Amino acid sequence: MLGSHPIMKYGAGVTCATFALLGFSAPALAADAPAGSNLQAGGLKPPEAVQSEPGPTPATQTEAALDRADKEDSGRGLEFAWLNAELGPQYVGLQALKADNLVDGTLVESKGMGMTYGAGLGMRLLAFTLGARFRFGNFSSFQLWSLGAEGGMHIPLGRLEPYFTFGAGYASLGGFKSGAVSPMSPSAKGLDLRGAVGLDVYLSNTFSIGGSLSGDLLFLSRSASAAVPLPPGSEGAAVYAQDGSGIGAGGTLSLVLGLHI
Repeated sequence: MLGSHPIMKYGAGVTCATFALLGFSAPALAADAPAGSNLQAGGLKPPEAVQSEPGPTPATQTEAALDRADKEDSGRGLEFAWLNAELGPQYVGLQALKADNLVDGTLVESKGMGMTYGAGLGMRLLAFTLGARFRFGNFSSFQLWSLGAEGGMHIPLGRLEPYFTFGAGYASLGGFKSGAVSPMSPSAKGLDLRGAVGLDVYLSNTFSIGGSLSGDLLFLSRSASAAVPLPPGSEGAAVYAQDGSGIGAGGTLSLVLGLHI
């Protein structure tokens, strides 16, 4: 027992010296540890929690889609008013669908090809337009003009814009040019119904060029006239001495120049 006592004292001294050395060296190790390491005084620390990035919400996806659509848009902006002019060939048959003594076919051609000139103006709300249109057609045997309201729907596709319109208004027939019918010739009036399809090409935000194809239905009538000086016994005298009417049809292919505000 007495022989082992110095050894025990020596072992206890070594153990105390070791713990003292660790106590002094731990702060130095913690200070020298690189940033972001998991070392702490006295051991390791648990890894930090990984925060996942939130995924896109439906609202964010909608905003992204709107931004993409805005970038792909033509950038013309809103349009509030429009004005256009047109010209082109027109074919008309005054009695194409119904003939009831509207004109005397032996003296006046009731059908033919001529040039038509027109102009329209109106307002626009998004893809819808509302306005008025005037057309004047000059034919070999007569003149025909119309004035009416029209509405349309446009389909913006960048710089291209197809559209269709419907209109109705007043129509007047007169200006007969036959040598057998004087300027005192009777005139006819009635209703013009029109439908059209077209395409505008925007050269700038305010100017466009395009074309349209339209069709008309004409419901015309006239009163009897005794003032038409025709040769005695002429069939035309009997025609114009009584009331007449007719249902006609026509088509027009127009070049259209437009101004958009």
